[in-house]
Amino acid sequence: MPGESGGTRVAMCHHGAVSAPSPVEVEPDTEKDLVPDEVALVATPWVTIVWNDPVNLMSYVTYVFQTHFGYAKKKAEKLMMEVHEDGRSVVSTGSREEMERDVQAMHEYGLWATLQKAD
Repeated sequence: MPGESGGTRVAMCHHGAVSAPSPVEVEPDTEKDLVPDEVALVATPWVTIVWNDPVNLMSYVTYVFQTHFGYAKKKAEKLMMEVHEDGRSVVSTGSREEMERDVQAMHEYGLWATLQKAD
């Protein structure tokens, strides 16, 4: 842009003299540059919830969490116990698309799972 040099604005006087430079504020790209739906996607992660059911064995649920999510046995057992005792457990967090894939995978393993925006 004419009159700018290296991020500093310079004003030319009618005599050709240069006045003191004034800093130009450059705002970084932020969420304010996104449309509202995009802000919601960036700001609010989604979660996959696995629900308790009367069909699957606890050992099988632990196996699924280890196999699909790659959790260590101790973490998989902790999540499985949440499902068993609390009736549900948040087993993964991420974008809506990622959580849709995880829910689909849980269904393919025969588990009852849903997704929702994280609290």
